[in-house]
Amino acid sequence: MLFSAEFPGINVSVSPQPSRFAYQARRHLPERIIQGILFLAAFSAVAVTVAIVVILVYESLGFFAHVSIFEFLTDTEWTPLFSIKHFGVLPLVTGTLVVAAVALSIAIPLGTIIAIYLSEFAPYKVRETVKPFLELLEGVPTVVYGYFALLFVTPMLQTFIPGLPGFNMLGAGIVMGIMIIPYVSSVSEDAMRAVPMHIREGSYAMGATRFQTATRVVTPAATSGIVAAYILGISRAIGETMVVAVAAGTQPNLTLNPMEGAATITAYIVQVSLGDLPHGSLEYQSIFAVGLVLLLMTLLFNVLGHLLRKRFREVY
Repeated sequence: MLFSAEFPGINVSVSPQPSRFAYQARRHLPERIIQGILFLAAFSAVAVTVAIVVILVYESLGFFAHVSIFEFLTDTEWTPLFSIKHFGVLPLVTGTLVVAAVALSIAIPLGTIIAIYLSEFAPYKVRETVKPFLELLEGVPTVVYGYFALLFVTPMLQTFIPGLPGFNMLGAGIVMGIMIIPYVSSVSEDAMRAVPMHIREGSYAMGATRFQTATRVVTPAATSGIVAAYILGISRAIGETMVVAVAAGTQPNLTLNPMEGAATITAYIVQVSLGDLPHGSLEYQSIFAVGLVLLLMTLLFNVLGHLLRKRFREVY
């Protein structure tokens, strides 16, 4: 736009230049908006995590004001809903670990074998067909897995193991292992495919076979990613709710025998949450105490996984 100023005998036309700072502000405005949205997303995730921890700790403090931590960690009975109350968390912890151990004994070997096959041996069409079917298992509701364990797997096991009770940790663990296989295989396969091709070619040049390259070169090179897959599977097994609530039973039982029924931490939380206990009662606060234990267990495994990933991380 031109501005004209007339003076006696002089006609001046002024063309103002746009401000450089205003131009840069308009130019970077979309980026700043996107940065703000990304910051809010990251902040919301951290805020939710902090809120969960604060609620668990706050409610647990009310529980531990009436129950000593020593009794909570050493007592071998968990009967907060009975007339004679015991608050020993060991039965719930052992039930959780036994079911998780059964599940991982199935998910880790099978998931790793599937990952090696899909990454190193499967033809392209086979890999693109099998992997979506594996990932489809992740979308099946866990309550379906629970009734599959109760109505199919357990009766099948009872034909081979006479006297096996209807609610047992073995059937629940087997089905949970099948459910976790896609997590382990998918993440492990992605880690193996991320290994550069020149490492494989170097192995072939040294005379190694395809199997030797897959097991002695590619798998060790992808150890950090494979460990991350295992930690994801462990966290999934420990935090699973519906499979164990439906198929493993709800009676706390301090045992290491998977052919017996036992309650896990998540199954107890479901049992109490669906009851009619008054808010603020000691029994109600107990679910926050065991929830805090579950959080610390998951945190411990994740920290160990992080240390292992740093220890075995390969830089290409």
